Amino acid sequence: MSQATVPVPPPSLIHAALACRCPRCGRGKLYDGLLTVASRCPHCDLDLQAQDAGDGPAVFVVFILGAVVVALAILVEVLFAPPLWVHVVLWTPVILGGAILMLRPLKAGLIALQYRHRDLGGGPTG
Repeated sequence: MSQATVPVPPPSLIHAALACRCPRCGRGKLYDGLLTVASRCPHCDLDLQAQDAGDGPAVFVVFILGAVVVALAILVEVLFAPPLWVHVVLWTPVILGGAILMLRPLKAGLIALQYRHRDLGGGPTG
């Protein structure tokens, strides 16, 4: 008599997004590079080629990071009135670093949402 395997619930959306892990098992790395999604999960063999996060993560980063940086730049301008080159030197690394740090988990979260809603390989029960 064969034993039925109990399906393992997928990891939480927060875990999959912040840890940048596979949306099915939560153990395999989602990325091969900085923002390059792996072709398959090394643990559960989920085909990640079907994912298409599109421009969604970038739009969220632009809106969130843009609002924060503009508010901080206005605050610095009002309080200290530095020359323009100080703003360039100050905000360029903040924008670049913030964008990279925000894009990875936002893209991973969007991929996990696609998986949960059965747009990526059948969903958690498929």
